[in-house]
Amino acid sequence: MNTKTVLITGCSSGFGRLTAKKFQQEGWNIVATMRSPEKETELTQLDNVLVTRLDVTDQDSVQEAVTQGIKKFGAIDVLVNNAGYGGHAYLEQFTEEQIYAMFETNVFGVMRVCRAVLPHMRQQKGGTIINVTSMAGYLGLSLGTTYSASKFAVEGLTEGMALEYRPFNIKVKAVAPGAFGTNFTAATDNSLENGDDELKPYAQQMTAHFTALVEQMQKQSGKDADPQEVADKIYECATTETPIHNVVGADAEMLMGMMNSMSRQDFINQIGVMLTPKEAD
Repeated sequence: MNTKTVLITGCSSGFGRLTAKKFQQEGWNIVATMRSPEKETELTQLDNVLVTRLDVTDQDSVQEAVTQGIKKFGAIDVLVNNAGYGGHAYLEQFTEEQIYAMFETNVFGVMRVCRAVLPHMRQQKGGTIINVTSMAGYLGLSLGTTYSASKFAVEGLTEGMALEYRPFNIKVKAVAPGAFGTNFTAATDNSLENGDDELKPYAQQMTAHFTALVEQMQKQSGKDADPQEVADKIYECATTETPIHNVVGADAEMLMGMMNSMSRQDFINQIGVMLTPKEAD
């Protein structure tokens, strides 16, 4: 049987690195991409791993990485769109440039890589695309307005593509992690010091409250949030029949349970109470 190949974006750290290692351990060929491959020292030592440059905001680098992957391994069977970053601040606290930059990476970057890989997958009569989103793509959160908007967009993109490309035997899925350490505190664009004297202290208070709330939910689950769960879920989606939308993490599962047990408005009302510090009532 031919060894299958996966191309993964954002492999320099976090979910991307763990996912590359998971697929490699399972015997796959890996095209592990990142913006600065010259800094990589771990993945370059693994068998059947091609580490190469890919900046999702740069069309030429996207196309070059896809071309290199196909030249090296003969095919790309699975694409994992993992590259992205978050940001926690009120909408007013982000500059217009910061908002555009987040969408350029989180949304247009995903589209750019998909568009580079899709003709190849159509030609080979099949493939799987997995977009790493977030629970922020299911519900808008205080201080997460811009980030949520970008992830809602990718959830919608995923669902539309899944229907669009079904006739071509191309499966498209989303994996939405909850608040794991690697995606909640790392690679974020925090702008909490921006804005006026009314917004800044309130934003800092909301951040502290939200952090404590996430820790409480994880404690109630009885287990620590392990980022490896996300890599394992991505591999599961690549190799088995799973739904289009997939959440991972104890807090994400709890929130989905709440969301599915009541009307959308009741859910939003309940989340609003949970997310509002008592001092701000």
